[in-house]
Amino acid sequence: MHNQTEPFNDEERPVSGSDKAVDKGALPSRPDAKSLYKWVFMLAAPMVLQNIITFSVSLADNLMVGRLGELAISGVYVANQIQNILHMLVMGLGAAIVVLSSQYWGKRDVGSIKSIIGIALKFSLSAGILIFAAALFFPENLMRLFTNEPAVITEGLKYLEIIRFSYLFFVVTQVLIFSMRSVEKVRIGMNLSIVTFFVNVSLNWVLIFGNLGAPALGIRGAALATLAARIAEFTVMVVYVRHMDDRLKIRFKELIKADSALVRDFFKYGLPVISGDIFWGINLAVQGAIVGRLGPAALTAVSISNVVFSVVRCAAYGTAGASSVIIAQTVGSGDMEKVKFYARRLQLLFLIIGVFSGLVMYLVIDPVLAIYNISAETAAMARLFLIIMSVMIVGTSYQMSSLTGIVRAGGSIYFVLINDLIFVWLAVIPSALIAAFVFHAHPAVVFACLKSDQILKCFVALVKVNRFKWMKNLTRTAKQASV
Repeated sequence: MHNQTEPFNDEERPVSGSDKAVDKGALPSRPDAKSLYKWVFMLAAPMVLQNIITFSVSLADNLMVGRLGELAISGVYVANQIQNILHMLVMGLGAAIVVLSSQYWGKRDVGSIKSIIGIALKFSLSAGILIFAAALFFPENLMRLFTNEPAVITEGLKYLEIIRFSYLFFVVTQVLIFSMRSVEKVRIGMNLSIVTFFVNVSLNWVLIFGNLGAPALGIRGAALATLAARIAEFTVMVVYVRHMDDRLKIRFKELIKADSALVRDFFKYGLPVISGDIFWGINLAVQGAIVGRLGPAALTAVSISNVVFSVVRCAAYGTAGASSVIIAQTVGSGDMEKVKFYARRLQLLFLIIGVFSGLVMYLVIDPVLAIYNISAETAAMARLFLIIMSVMIVGTSYQMSSLTGIVRAGGSIYFVLINDLIFVWLAVIPSALIAAFVFHAHPAVVFACLKSDQILKCFVALVKVNRFKWMKNLTRTAKQASV
């Protein structure tokens, strides 16, 4: 076993053709800002592009469905709240994979990484089956959790009855993407998003509007296009992991076996991470339910704002994802002084990206709204929401990246969960409920309340990160390190 305090050199690292640039910058021998930023860029660039392409698909969906009218946009938005719960669960699983597997990758313990992937796959498939069954047998009941508008429910059911079949493909694909990310194979996610983009957007154009002789299926066409894209990306990902990856060389029969010690570790260290994202998904669902009772105009405005925000925030989320891998891997290698150096430098990068993202978001407001076929009232409301988001994204970039990309990845796996629970359930949700249903405030005020934690958490993040009490080596065979 390698010395805990010494990083791996290039000769000790397996290098694949597609990710040589990533490996070259990984684990530099001395704390060096230039090397760190190069490493961040090499990891983050494919992730950012992947997220941009992924959310561009959502934006294209939103724009094309928007040509069908505001009810169609609202129906798809509400139907997607169901998948958002599953999405957040899978994101939690993915974060747990990155935190644990990246630390094991810092020691090149491939066997433990495969066990962790197998555990996550079983967990994600179970969740996918459960939510699919709920959407299959109780679709209308699920829709009513998020809106009481009959016309919106009717439109949403058209979408849900098809999109629910994509859930199982989605969960497997995402777990495999995060598994590759934990060992710095980040380009496959970007390439997969390109496939998804062309499949989804082209089929949207054909099936929604009835081009090339196809029937005009409207909202159902959008659902069919997304289902086809999910199946395509699942197929590509499985083929890649089974036949092309040269780092983990996974054989699916290996994923069936489970190391009992690692199962305990996964639930001990991974469950708080997973629970954090599940509760965040519940938070988003409750926010969706609150907005859903403010009327169809507010629903449409939130749908537009969320899609634009998702595209613009890609730089922040990609950098946070890269930071998770870097911090977890460096903690796993045992060099805690280097971890401190990286944490300080990364915070500055997060803040710069946040300011830049906020400026971009503000500048695209009018051009984006000009594309939509919506009423003047809805456009005015969406503009207010987007202005609010252009401020909040600065906070998101700093606090989210610091808390998940540094604190959680560094081993303090309970803090983000507790912090989110406090802010969401003691501040965000109560203030929004009071604003909406006691004072009957304008929807923009309610929306600002729902997003206020993105700024408030910055103060917590600043103190937590710079106390450096979050560094913990979670690997089983490594000497536990806590500073």
